[in-house]
Amino acid sequence: MSCPHEEVEPSGAAMAAADEDDAHDHFAKFFECWLTQQERDLQSLRAAADGKTGGPDDEARLRALIDRVLGHYEYYYRAKAASARRDVTPMFAPTWTSSTENLFLWVGGWRPTMAFHLLYSKSGLQLESRLADQNESPPTADLAGLTCDQLERIDRLHRRTVRLEKQISEQEAQAQETVADAQMVELSHAMAASGDAMGGADEEMERAMEGKRERMNEVLDRADELRLETLKAVVDILKPAQAVHFLIAAAELHLKVHEFGKSKDAAAAPTTGRETAASS
Repeated sequence: MSCPHEEVEPSGAAMAAADEDDAHDHFAKFFECWLTQQERDLQSLRAAADGKTGGPDDEARLRALIDRVLGHYEYYYRAKAASARRDVTPMFAPTWTSSTENLFLWVGGWRPTMAFHLLYSKSGLQLESRLADQNESPPTADLAGLTCDQLERIDRLHRRTVRLEKQISEQEAQAQETVADAQMVELSHAMAASGDAMGGADEEMERAMEGKRERMNEVLDRADELRLETLKAVVDILKPAQAVHFLIAAAELHLKVHEFGKSKDAAAAPTTGRETAASS
């Protein structure tokens, strides 16, 4: 599909591109634009990582690039929140992502503590590469050069994020458990006794579910806020050149897992279709 703009900008145009569509289709189209933008950001980040850095002008350019990339993440979550306010349901069972990605979802998205595992993994790999090449080339300003102070700050942030994740998971559990509250049990019993799944009983069920969807939307809002907050806090601890490498790793992981998952789903779809046809 074609995106409304060359870059995702906080104008709302991407979300307003098809007013006749429902919230699900709206965000599915926006998500495709987001992937395109993330691929563009990845290319810019790679070009910056490959260039020579160190001077004040170079650092300023890196900071400007990092701010732009983070701005795109911020816009993504604003668009997601706007779509969730119309209908939060698709956010917990997204069709725009692959079944592989959905297997690892936490409250409608990536688990914030994944950012730390990503950082440690990339830092370790770059450190191994530096040690192997230390006699052949000068060290690069990447994640292999994390200082003790940075590691301490990252560890404190990690522990704080774990605590907040736990709070959000507990809030989600409480919201989910309301599906079996007294009101729902009484309503479902009345519907079963009367055999009425529509009409007035259906309207009562919808009113009951509306409040429960609202509670799940509040949980999603907190989770998305923590995701963005964690990303920005990690980047804030890193030096500009290090932040570029971290953002590269994040984009590569997201895009390649998405690509792999979609490929797996596409390969499985014809087989499922043949099995359905054979059994019918």
